Amino acid sequence: MKHKIYVVGLGPGEANMMTAQAAKVLEESDVIAGYQGYLKLLGDQFAEKELISTMMRQEVDRCRMAYEKAMEGKNVSLVCSGDAGIYGMASLMYELSPEYPDCELEIIPGITAASSGAALLGAPINHDFCVISLSDLLTPWEQIRRRLTAAVEGDFAIVLYNPASRKRPDYLKRACEILLEKAEPSRACGYVENIGREGTKTEVCSLIELREKPVNMFTTVFIGNSQSVILNGKLVTKRGYRI
Repeated sequence: MKHKIYVVGLGPGEANMMTAQAAKVLEESDVIAGYQGYLKLLGDQFAEKELISTMMRQEVDRCRMAYEKAMEGKNVSLVCSGDAGIYGMASLMYELSPEYPDCELEIIPGITAASSGAALLGAPINHDFCVISLSDLLTPWEQIRRRLTAAVEGDFAIVLYNPASRKRPDYLKRACEILLEKAEPSRACGYVENIGREGTKTEVCSLIELREKPVNMFTTVFIGNSQSVILNGKLVTKRGYRI
């Protein structure tokens, strides 16, 4: 019998936005592994579990720790914020899996920021959309540029993850300037900070206004397509129904 490891999406942060499946798996786990910040999101609910963590940029070590604990015969969950398969650890765990043939993985989905943020803003991704991370830690900026250009040329609604950080304070501005080469300055946009956590903030604006907005790593940005509008303070991307 193979050792099971669950790779669990926690959702945006609040306990009531974690799926029942995720909560059940964590309750049945002996060990919960994750980035320190994500373990803090669990609060005291699973304090009796064995918690193991690493800092940011130690993802490979974190995944190996989860595998090693499973090899000891323990029930293990590796947690990620949002969804484990959307900028999470699911793919890395599969990449490492050939080294641990006695283990098997099960991915437990969670609510990603594109979904939870969209619900707060209105209906910004109610038609075809794409998600692009502005972090160039693992993806070269030139490739990010090409993806932004392709997205706006395809008239997708766009969700931007990781729009800025201490080392990348101007990346959202740079992204907006790329989009403004193809999109009108009045394009309807919005953003959400601290989704599902204390201090949640939402704002709608135009693309030209968005270019100057201060954002951080806890912000998710939404750029509408050519049919998106702001209705009663909500960002809405139309499906095309005749009314």
